Parts: sequence; C-alpha cells; structure tokens
Amino acid sequence: MAEAGWDRSDAWIFVSVVIGGGAGRHLRSPNTRRPEGVPLAGLLATAEHLQDAIPARDEVETAIQRLCGADLVTVQDGFFRLTQAGERLWRTRPRSGLSSTVDTMHGILTRSRPPGSGSTWSVTEAEYTAAVRAAFAP
Repeated sequence: MAEAGWDRSDAWIFVSVVIGGGAGRHLRSPNTRRPEGVPLAGLLATAEHLQDAIPARDEVETAIQRLCGADLVTVQDGFFRLTQAGERLWRTRPRSGLSSTVDTMHGILTRSRPPGSGSTWSVTEAEYTAAVRAAFAP
C-alpha cells in the first residue's frame, strides 16, 4: 500500500460501494437507491464483477478505513454507504465506460483529497470468508 496517496484498490472498493449500493443508478431520483447501502457480500460480488478478481480481506479493510477516514463512505449495521461527500465526488466524475471507471476514480481521489485515517473498521477472517461464500456459493 502506498503511504502517501490512494491505492488503486481504494478506488476499486469505492466504485464497488457505489455500484453495489445502487448510487450509480437512477440519477434523477435519489429515493430509488437502496437506503441501507450494500453488505460485504454485495461489495465483494460487485468488486469481482468490475475486475474479475475478489479483493483480499486486507484490501477491503484498508480501503474502507481510508475511505471512511476521508468521509467518503460510512459503515453502519453491516452496510457500506456513500456519504454526501462521496456521492458528490461520484456525481462529478467524468463519464467513462465501466472498464475504466476504477482508473478514473483513482485519479479523482488522488487529485481531490488525501486518504483518511482514524477509522477503526475491521473485518475478521471469519466474516470475510462468510461474505465470500454468500457472494459466490453455487
């Protein structure tokens, strides 16, 4: 992980929160989004869809800590959700295809603000494994 700036995996997890939570849909109607956000299993499934890989437990944990510390994402009752600042950042990005969205957001994060610190959110190995099973079990 880069000490001074955002990692690409931070952007990957941010975009997964956005898409998994439905904030990327229905731009005209905020009340059509899922108010509760996205659970860990949904975040992992979305991340896998975006990059054809499942993020490692430590990638998720570090990214969420940095995103929460920067006031872009919150975690409440097991659901990940964008903050108003996170939603503003997402809404003002240049539009691009899904394949380049993570790279686009990585650039925006890098230019907009430093990664946050101070968040103590964590996920145990057992919680992570259960979420992987829930997301990818046949």
